[in-house]
Amino acid sequence: MDFQATTPMDPRVLDAMLPYQVNFYGNPHSRTHAYGWESESAMENAREQQVANLIGADPREIIFTSGATESNNMALKLLEASICPETSLVSVMTVNNEIGVKQPIKEIGKICRSKGVFFHTDAAQAVGKIPISVSDYNIDLMSISAHKIYGPKGVGALYVRRRPRVRLEPLQSGGGQERGLRSGTVPTPLAVGLGAACRIAQQEMEYDHRRVSMLANRLVQKIISEIPDVIMNGDPEQRYPGCINLSFAYVEGESLLMALKDVALSSGSACTSASLEPSYVLRAIGADEDLAHSSIRFGIGRFTTEKEVDYTAEKCIQQVRRLREMSPLWEMVQEGIDLKSIKWTQH
Repeated sequence: MDFQATTPMDPRVLDAMLPYQVNFYGNPHSRTHAYGWESESAMENAREQQVANLIGADPREIIFTSGATESNNMALKLLEASICPETSLVSVMTVNNEIGVKQPIKEIGKICRSKGVFFHTDAAQAVGKIPISVSDYNIDLMSISAHKIYGPKGVGALYVRRRPRVRLEPLQSGGGQERGLRSGTVPTPLAVGLGAACRIAQQEMEYDHRRVSMLANRLVQKIISEIPDVIMNGDPEQRYPGCINLSFAYVEGESLLMALKDVALSSGSACTSASLEPSYVLRAIGADEDLAHSSIRFGIGRFTTEKEVDYTAEKCIQQVRRLREMSPLWEMVQEGIDLKSIKWTQH
């Protein structure tokens, strides 16, 4: 139930990768023998027929990387170096990884293009889950991560527009692979895995979206029908349904997570899960600090079952009730006391 942090590898992706882990092990950049040709062919097939097709890109605009973090760094390094008083950049997440809200990427892209501004989007949480066209959306740079779409960890891609051309500075020097933008041997099995994940996502996107929507609605309705004072964070309509962020008033989020430790959940992004600070995303959308501290993120994906959803909902209901019974704040609210009218003092 933490599918925004990562996803399990689809067995079909593993099947596609295994031959290139064992039998077809050649360096894809070796041009003098069949082993290299086999690996190069597989790598280019993943680039052309799978990754590029999923986002409506020219294959020459796809650069393999280690994941969305590296792709983001490559994109932003170039753009920062390009800034002068007359230029600027826009970088926006397509789907927020904490609350699932979809940004108006098409409209943002149109505005950026009209102003001559580069537009980068981190689409790690969106690619393969919602339709995206880099051409229709006027996207200049886009970051992709395989492990968010049931592919292997350690591989991703950066889309780099060719017309109008976006010029990047490489983060590292070396052999000049990936058109000189990302030196180092491309790991063929991982590239094949990313390609397979993209191919499957394109084929099953509509079905996955319907099923995830059904399961998400089932989870939310079960919880809010049994527990009062539960708030869904983020826009109720413009959202990816598989990312659900709920605040349980008068319950400490970390305490609820510990009570639900047999379920994979989080209180926010896995990138900042070591911090005890309230989510900056929730604070940015106006959530009170106490509600930000009481939030839990539920992630639903391709392999989530109805049984898992029902178990999670029932366990959550049970533990929220238990924790509220222990809370003096909840007791005060039940007695009709307005907590905001109390002047708290520190000792």
